Amino acid sequence: MKFVNKFVGTAVAAGALLSAPAVFAACETLTVGSAISLTGKYSTNGHHAKNGYDFAVKKINDAGGVKIGDKCYNIEVKYYDDESTPARGAQLVERLINQDKVELMLGPYSSGLTKAVAPVTEKYQIPMVEAEGASRSLFNKGYKYLFAVLSTSEQYLASSIGLAAEVAQKNGKKPSDVKVAMAFENDPFSLDVRAGVVDDVKKHGMKIVIDDKLPRDLSDMTTTLTKVKALKPDLLLVSGHSKGAATAARQIGEQNVKVPMIAITHCEAANVDGKFGKSVEGFLCPT
Repeated sequence: MKFVNKFVGTAVAAGALLSAPAVFAACETLTVGSAISLTGKYSTNGHHAKNGYDFAVKKINDAGGVKIGDKCYNIEVKYYDDESTPARGAQLVERLINQDKVELMLGPYSSGLTKAVAPVTEKYQIPMVEAEGASRSLFNKGYKYLFAVLSTSEQYLASSIGLAAEVAQKNGKKPSDVKVAMAFENDPFSLDVRAGVVDDVKKHGMKIVIDDKLPRDLSDMTTTLTKVKALKPDLLLVSGHSKGAATAARQIGEQNVKVPMIAITHCEAANVDGKFGKSVEGFLCPT
């Protein structure tokens, strides 16, 4: 395919430009498309992703653009708001390809949105580079036009299980004595995080005492925290993107929930340290 060769050349040229600025004559514009969550429940993360894309584009363009053959190009990203809705995301990617004629896509935020748009980019043979969809289910479909630059989601919280086992042994207990509480969003990313955790829990013979789904809007986890107070687990695991992380951090502090070890995804995106201070000290946060 003609554009795949151009895309590979673009990536190589971009890397060179970032380390060695060059100046070309009038550059043409290479338009890249992205349907990203600027509103809806993933809007915080969507804006973070957009800021990252914009930062990279500015660095590349300021360094003279991208040279392909005897031409140079300044990159421009055409954004649409997918409203944190998979169906809307797929619709907008169709529009970017068929109406706006983009030849390269930057991925949306979340595994669910990426899972919705990947069949579209695959259908039209448009390369999509994504850094925000980590579910393993994205990488066992045989896609040829999907390129990712992140760890898959089953790894995000699994290491906390190993750490809990080590701590138990240091305290004179067996790893199988560890009680685990879990609360996960019902979406592809978080369910894959859960799968990695469950695999490691089984390896150590630990006991899962709470296995909850977070509410759809991610705004309240009181039900889970009430159980945590009653059952007193040794480890609490939460995955609900940035909104879920903020809800967990806030309510754990408000309800004075005490658990020896707490691990939560998306702490940095939710800025839990800046917003909740001492109440989140000691939280384990993969990044």
